[in-house]
Amino acid sequence: MKKFTRKELARYNGKDGAPAYVACEGEVYDVSKSVLWRKGEHQVTHNAGQDLTDSIKEAPHGPDLLKKFPLVGILEES
Repeated sequence: MKKFTRKELARYNGKDGAPAYVACEGEVYDVSKSVLWRKGEHQVTHNAGQDLTDSIKEAPHGPDLLKKFPLVGILEES
């Protein structure tokens, strides 16, 4: 399983042809194929390439929703 630093994760922001990855609870998911993550943005409040662990607590859904997307790695704590 690939390990991502926060700096590496930031490169996967869904812009300029880059895939859109997001982290949550230490896991990194590829949300590139979701129409809700077009151009690396979700609901105008979230951006790909970031750890959403804290912000997902305020979402109308829980982190389990991300489990439907491909798991591509883990986020290293640093």
